[in-house]
Amino acid sequence: VWSHIFVKCTKDGILDRIKDEVNEGCRITGGLNVNKVAGNFHFAPGHAFQSSHAHLHDMLPQEALNFNLTHTIHFLTFGEKIHSKNVHYPLDGTSKTFTGPSMFQYFIKIVPAMTEKRRGGNVQTNLFSVTEYTKKLDMGNMRGAPGVFFFYDFSPVMVVHKEHGQSFIHFLTGVCAIVGGIFTVAGMLDSAVYKGKQIANKMRLGKQS
Repeated sequence: VWSHIFVKCTKDGILDRIKDEVNEGCRITGGLNVNKVAGNFHFAPGHAFQSSHAHLHDMLPQEALNFNLTHTIHFLTFGEKIHSKNVHYPLDGTSKTFTGPSMFQYFIKIVPAMTEKRRGGNVQTNLFSVTEYTKKLDMGNMRGAPGVFFFYDFSPVMVVHKEHGQSFIHFLTGVCAIVGGIFTVAGMLDSAVYKGKQIANKMRLGKQS
């Protein structure tokens, strides 16, 4: 039976297609709706199933050993992204390279945030901090599973950003302060130059007498 399957796969070109796809990767784009409680999402090899309220992956040891988990996180956010130089998304651009069976773990602490715009309207999103940990797996006594895991938890506090603009009076006060400073410095320079000339003239008269 196995020889028949192997011959059929060879004739259909399946083996050649598998060889061509050995070094290929995939690009994952999308979103998830999650409850505001601690949880995780992950990417791991093998068939996923539930058993005794546990989430498991069925995989062969050799499959886990050779599964390349090299990855780059181009963009990750929880909620709408705020485009501001004061807001940082720590996982954007993160890259990890496969060096053997590993469990890549990202522990994320999420803080709800709201931006109150100056011209009205609020933008609600979530900011977060992250701690990274890579666990090497021993295939002889493997505790854990190879994969990329994101563990998240929500903070009970909220961060509020408020946009403030300068009023015309504040702007006018700043301009007056700058102009006043210029006149003050100019007066000090003029006084210093005048006194310098007086001293030079006295020294010249003293030499002539």
